[in-house]
Amino acid sequence: MLILGRREGDSILIDGGIRIVVVSCDRGGVRIGIEAPSDVKILRGEIAQQVAQENQRAVSASDAADWLAALGAPSAVAPAPSAASPVSGTEH
Repeated sequence: MLILGRREGDSILIDGGIRIVVVSCDRGGVRIGIEAPSDVKILRGEIAQQVAQENQRAVSASDAADWLAALGAPSAVAPAPSAASPVSGTEH
């Protein structure tokens, strides 16, 4: 990890066209601005961690549903409509 001291208005350039600017500093924290190409994803760390936890939970729930199905227990999730079932009100 690179640790730098920066003041308001100072910036950091990162390969790939990414520029981080210190917008303001006070006792409550630091506000930064990030300029990056539109194809670069920028997420706050806590949001990325939350998404990873939700993905893990979804996988666990899927595993639990598979386990219940293997036991012959009824599923709590309604089955998706089959491709053969007609859709009412539409004609092509």
